[in-house]
Amino acid sequence: MKSDTQLQTDVIDELNFEPSINAAQIGVVAKNGIVTLSGCVNTYSEKWNAERATLRVSGVKALAVEMEVTLLGLSKRTDTDIARAAESVLEWTSFLPNKSVKLMVEDGWITISGEVDWDYQREAAADAVRYLMGVTGVSNNVTIKAKVASEVIKTDIEAALKRRASRDAQAIVVEVQGNNVTLSGKVHSWSERDLATHSAWCSPGVHNVKDKMVIS
Repeated sequence: MKSDTQLQTDVIDELNFEPSINAAQIGVVAKNGIVTLSGCVNTYSEKWNAERATLRVSGVKALAVEMEVTLLGLSKRTDTDIARAAESVLEWTSFLPNKSVKLMVEDGWITISGEVDWDYQREAAADAVRYLMGVTGVSNNVTIKAKVASEVIKTDIEAALKRRASRDAQAIVVEVQGNNVTLSGKVHSWSERDLATHSAWCSPGVHNVKDKMVIS
């Protein structure tokens, strides 16, 4: 198990290694596997990338985000401009069925809603608007409308875990109630935990994934 000092150093090094982040603007504190990021960044995409980079580091059990997005100069956009740009990029996103996603913008924060068939389409919608200039945050309220039998979902997820995470597959328990999946058990890193949840989301018909896994 890493010490707090070692974990803090590893996160700082990972942030410095990520070219899309100005690590000098981000403060890092680690305590008992919980990492807190603070400071101000100039774009929401930089904030998002800092979060993703931190979660890649071995030993990170949880992440607290206290960063703020402070737009400078030409980066500022009106909500109308952001809405117009977001609507256009969603229309041009090949993964999304036409007119399947709606959006609302308030103080630079984009909220998307609607229904799609797959989780990758739901994520594609958020990815499409996340990097637009002037965006301060994204809430993804898009839902999945496909319906599949619970036993089929459970079988698909367990098979995917064996293919993708053989080390942890036997230690992960999959419970399915309707279209809701709960994952519990132990994994060895946040990346393996993320891989398990991604495997669950890839199964058709899954509406919600509850992560109760513990990093050992």
